[in-house]
Formats: sequence, C-alpha cells, structure tokens
Amino acid sequence: MNEQLPPLNRRIGDRLRSARQAHGLSLSQLSARTGGTLTKSRISNYEQGIRRISIEAAQAIATALGSVTAAHLMCLDDEELLTEDEQRLVQHFRRSDRRGQQMILDVANSQLVTKQH
Repeated sequence: MNEQLPPLNRRIGDRLRSARQAHGLSLSQLSARTGGTLTKSRISNYEQGIRRISIEAAQAIATALGSVTAAHLMCLDDEELLTEDEQRLVQHFRRSDRRGQQMILDVANSQLVTKQH
C-alpha cells in the first residue's frame, strides 16, 4: 500500500480486507452481497486506502458481512468486536430459524447458570 496515504485510510482498508477474508469472500462476492450498490472496484479502492469509505458504504458492507459493525470497519472502536468463533456463532444464529435461535440461547443461558453455581 502507498505510504503517502493517510494512516486511517490504511487501517480502514486493512480492517475491511480482514473482515472480507474472514468470511472467505472475493471482492465480487462481497459486491453481490451489497446488492450491487458497491462495485468490486470501489471495495478494492477502500481496501487499498485509495478512497475513504462513507458511513453508508460501511453500513452496506457491515450488513453484507453480518458480523461486524460500520463503526468497526471505520476504526471507530479500539478493539476487535468479535473473535472468529464469536463471528461464526452470530452467523449461525442469524441463519437459524426461530426454533434454532431459541436452542442456541438456551444452551448459552444454561452455560451461564452452570458457571454461577
């Protein structure tokens, strides 16, 4: 990446690329998940730090990924929000039907009760 680019642009680009790669998505696949509102070229420009991502674009990408927030992508938080395991758990929860979601919550709640005793 070009050292002349603002440091924040580089950090945002690195964070975006990491989030996309954690989901095993290509630029084209992520573009498709945004409903085509963001082209693969534009996402690539964000990742390279060539363009500064807008709030709207960050929200579209966060929604498409489902495991990060726009604030996280834009480096408005200080630490990683979710580990890879936590991201997978959120993905499974969101993809489950209501019954599956309730089962996941029941298991999580039973673990909390077990730890408290």
